[in-house]
Parts: sequence; C-alpha cells; structure tokens
Amino acid sequence: MPEKSPLYPLLLTPSLQVKVWGGRKLQDLMGKTLPTDAPYGEAWEVHDTSIVANGALAGQTLGELLKLYGTDLVGEGNDPNEGFPLLAKILDANDWLSIQVHPNDEQALALEGQPRGKTEAWVILDVEPNSQLIIGVKSGTSREEMAQAIRNNTLEELVVYANVKVGDVLYLPANTVHALGPGLLIYEIQQSSNTTYRLYDFGRMGLDGNPRELHIDKGVQVSNLDELPTIDHPDSGESPLLPIIAGEFFKTMLYHLELVQNVPLKIDTNNNRFHALTCISGTATIRAGEHELTFTKGQTALIPATIGIYSLSGTGDVLRSWQTYKES
Repeated sequence: MPEKSPLYPLLLTPSLQVKVWGGRKLQDLMGKTLPTDAPYGEAWEVHDTSIVANGALAGQTLGELLKLYGTDLVGEGNDPNEGFPLLAKILDANDWLSIQVHPNDEQALALEGQPRGKTEAWVILDVEPNSQLIIGVKSGTSREEMAQAIRNNTLEELVVYANVKVGDVLYLPANTVHALGPGLLIYEIQQSSNTTYRLYDFGRMGLDGNPRELHIDKGVQVSNLDELPTIDHPDSGESPLLPIIAGEFFKTMLYHLELVQNVPLKIDTNNNRFHALTCISGTATIRAGEHELTFTKGQTALIPATIGIYSLSGTGDVLRSWQTYKES
C-alpha cells in the first residue's frame, strides 16, 4: 500500500468505454484522446477506475485511493467497501442506445444482491438536428402489453419520444424507461451502479456479432408505467450559479464563470461531501490551500471530502455534482 500523502484537488483521467452505439465526439468535441478507431460511447469521469493525473497520487485509481483514505476521500455515511457512490460520465450517442430501465435500491438488493440501484440525470451538451430520446411508455400501457411488444419487436410503438436542445436537463428516477438517440452528447450523473435491464435493442448485433441480451421479466417488473420525467431548461439570466439538479442521491450546480470576471467563487465541502467538477467549456482553476489546478473543456476534477473550502475561477462553464443524503 502506498504511503498516505495529504489529499488535494485531483485531476482525473477517465475510463473510456467502447460501445456499439458510440462514436468519436468524446475526442472531437470534448478533447479526449481515443486510443483506437473503435466506437467510444462513454467516458467514466468519476469512478473507481478513474486514474489520478496530477500530484503525489498520480497513477493511482480512485478505487485504490478509496481503500487507503476511506471517508476522508468520499465522505461520511458511505461504505468504502461499496466503491464510489456516484458515477459521473460523458456519453456520445452515435446511434440509439438500448431501451432500458434500472431498479431502485430495494429492487437492486432483492433482485441482484447489489448495494444500490440507479437513479440518474442528464445534461444535454450537444445536439444534432432532429435528435430525440425516449422518456417512458405511453399512458395506459400494461406490463403484459409491454412484455408482448418486446417479444413482438414492436416496443418502439409504445414508447414516448421527446426532442431536446443544448442545456436541457432530465432527472430520471430509477424505474424510468429511457434511451438516448443518435446525435446526443450528454453529461450524466448517477448512483454508481451498472445494473441495467435492457428491454429492447432495435434488433441490433453487439460488437461480437451476436444479439445483446435482453432482461424482459425483471425489466418489465421494475418499470414505472405511470409517470414521465420532465425536461427542464434552466435559465440563469445573469447569475453565475445555477442549481440544475436536486435529487434524493445527488445535486448538480452549473457555474458560468465568465459572469464573475475571474473573481474566485468560494465553495465548501463541509468536510463530508466529495465534489465532482467537470468543465464543459473554456477553462477553470481550482485553488485549495497551496494547491492550484487548472482544467479545461472535457476534463474532470475531484475535490476530496476533507478539503473544506476551495475556490473556483476562470472563463468556462463547470458542472459541480455532489452527494446528498436523505436528511440534507
């Protein structure tokens, strides 16, 4: 085990995920270096597999640091043995993702023996003309009708499609039937869980040439057939701080740093919340004590829980996500 150095703002190298529906926008629009010509769909910005790129802890993964630092890194109320509780991603949908659904915490434990389900939220970063996403099933659809439509390859006729534009925000509680469509680049913040029930895959073959597995029974069982998520378009006006997501498990704030003309904004982890900061345009600088970190569009930094007060300045736009507890 490496020697325990003091914690500081961590610049992260994401884990890049090849997906059958992926493309090249993670490189072309977000400045990431894609190592092969494969279709890359996801950059896992904050995850156990993310690697520190700066300072004394460079080269170590967040998972390794979590074992070493525990709640000093991740915050009180978390079990370090369960991994990082939140996962921040950037997704490039060059084709339809599968129509899917995720269980809630209780269902994940009962059905999969997993410690958490998956509630997530999306911030739309880039949109091609006529891009759409799926946000649920049509009112009045029964579970039996939904299951039969999947088996008949007609689920596309029962789902609800929606158009979005840059800056739109969707909060997707667990049990929401959803899918991203071609031409969308998004920031996603979610409970760190990879439990996905794939309901429908448009008859597509996976990268191995075989159909991807469907999870019809469990997926239909946990699907919310009664409600649809809302699509919000927050308007900050002239405010540099814009709350855009406020959920049971996480919150997200958007900072328009150019509106404060490089005057540092003071932020506090309160010594019990890690903060994930992703720059989505321009440049930003974090200062915490004697430590300074500048990061640019497409890069993510993690502020360990014990950092306390730090400042954020620059000319870019930054998304800050952090964990919430039910009592907060």
